[in-house]
Amino acid sequence: MNLKAAAIALLAFALFSTHDVVVKFLGGSYSPIQTLFFVSLFSFPLTTMMLVRDPTPGNLRPVHPGWIAIRSITMPFGAVGAFYAFATLPLAQVYAIIFATPLLITVLSIPMLGEKVGIHRAAAVVVGLAGVLIVIRPGAEPMQLGHLAALTTVLAASLQSIISRKIGREERRVVMLLFPFAATFVVMGIALAFVYEPMPLRDLAGTGMIAVLGFMGALGLVVAYSMGEATIVAPMQYSQIIWATIFGYAFFGETLDKTTIIGAGVIIASGLYILVRESIGGRSENTPVLRSRSRLFSPGAFRVSSMLRRKKSDDQGT
Repeated sequence: MNLKAAAIALLAFALFSTHDVVVKFLGGSYSPIQTLFFVSLFSFPLTTMMLVRDPTPGNLRPVHPGWIAIRSITMPFGAVGAFYAFATLPLAQVYAIIFATPLLITVLSIPMLGEKVGIHRAAAVVVGLAGVLIVIRPGAEPMQLGHLAALTTVLAASLQSIISRKIGREERRVVMLLFPFAATFVVMGIALAFVYEPMPLRDLAGTGMIAVLGFMGALGLVVAYSMGEATIVAPMQYSQIIWATIFGYAFFGETLDKTTIIGAGVIIASGLYILVRESIGGRSENTPVLRSRSRLFSPGAFRVSSMLRRKKSDDQGT
């Protein structure tokens, strides 16, 4: 089953990579704000399908309004950062930076979850952050706004993941999904007035394609995580660097330089080491990285962990 789960996860991340290619195509003509607004608009009916199936009794009042507010604020910033980074930087370079998310999750889990991080995971974080510097290469090349946008996405996604881990068992799934989604839609809608460019039907269809690909990728992850172990499924995200190499060369004439390869290799190795350490019994009380299963900067990619909990409860009920 683990082999089948890994194959499904590979397919899911291939869908996400295709999602990012369309984002990059549209990013050459439109502001990420405009693209994200229409992606959110087309994601709404897909997201509603997930919301109406929430059987948890209660209302839409958050149990932890402060944490929900922070999570809602970080969602639009993280999404815009990702869309802008994909539009302005080589695909492989963006992925390499975003792969640092588990490193920051590990760091944030100390003050926010009370996680005790030993010398091994701490060393992996330091090495991984060095890998980020290798990819960005400050001083050797001018720091671009795209790099800062990608780092903003890493910070936003890490905060969202930690907050979900902290309050996810007490908040209704609909609350965890609805408020950040609404914040993204409203903020992008307000900002759209300043950046709007007329979109032909083809480009508008492209934003719909982004929404569908994000949704399908998330569904694939639900299936993969429900079938296999997290330590097998989670590393499949790193396959996106392969798709970035193929798609970047085929569609945008991008080539993978040696520095990015080295930096990405260091970041991936560090992330894998953290996953292994978390999976060893007694090493982590919260396993924050292993439980970070969602594509947190794609509007159509709903929270995978909440769907897994609902599926588990349904299975137990039957």
